Amino acid sequence: MDYSIKDVILLLHPVLAVIVVFPLIGIVVNRALQVRQRRQQTVGEGKSKISPVVGQEHVQLGRWLSGSVVGVNLVALANEIFGNIVDHQVWKKAPFQVVLIGLMFAATIVTFALLYRVQDRRWRGIFATLSGMGLVILGYQHGVYRNTDHWYMSHYFYGTTASLLMIFSLAILRDIYQDRTNRWRNVHITLNSFAVILFLGQGITGTQALLEIPLAWQEPYLNELSKQKCNIQPCTIQAAPSLPAKH
Repeated sequence: MDYSIKDVILLLHPVLAVIVVFPLIGIVVNRALQVRQRRQQTVGEGKSKISPVVGQEHVQLGRWLSGSVVGVNLVALANEIFGNIVDHQVWKKAPFQVVLIGLMFAATIVTFALLYRVQDRRWRGIFATLSGMGLVILGYQHGVYRNTDHWYMSHYFYGTTASLLMIFSLAILRDIYQDRTNRWRNVHITLNSFAVILFLGQGITGTQALLEIPLAWQEPYLNELSKQKCNIQPCTIQAAPSLPAKH
């Protein structure tokens, strides 16, 4: 894969997160607070100056947020997985594995899209489970940077957990408004409050991951540094023969 193209694709994930996901998070949280404030004022005072349309906006924007979070996650996974396939020519060594990975991506996208359309609770549960399983399975393919040794500060684990919470929130959306006991509403509030914390962590760990994942032209040098254990002994790294020298 061309090195400049590979680096551009690498930056696609954080660009989409900054331009699309994080603005949506701010708007959705704002609408959620307005909905709660309006509900409290209506119960206590009988009326509220906050427009009732904020509830519909919260739902619609929440649906957009769920799709954006899962979509950005899939973009990151596709970049890492297929980048690894191209770099190591996996399609020559294990073509069936490459086909299965492609089918897994397709199945995850289709089941997640169907989750937006179905109304029956059973099918919502099935499609939410299948799309969540797809994300987890794809996340454990070769090439995905997981930073498992430091999982508590891993951009991958934060992102996967947040994506699964978004899928679950989408699956229970209809139940929230049909449940008169507010049980599902309380579950929604609790889990999505945790999701907001994860999104804050994503901002921190995402910046850290950008520093830890090298650009394409840096990767062979860093691999050589690791091979020669340059962190504990002095060494000299020459320009890689397959790469043009940088001026």
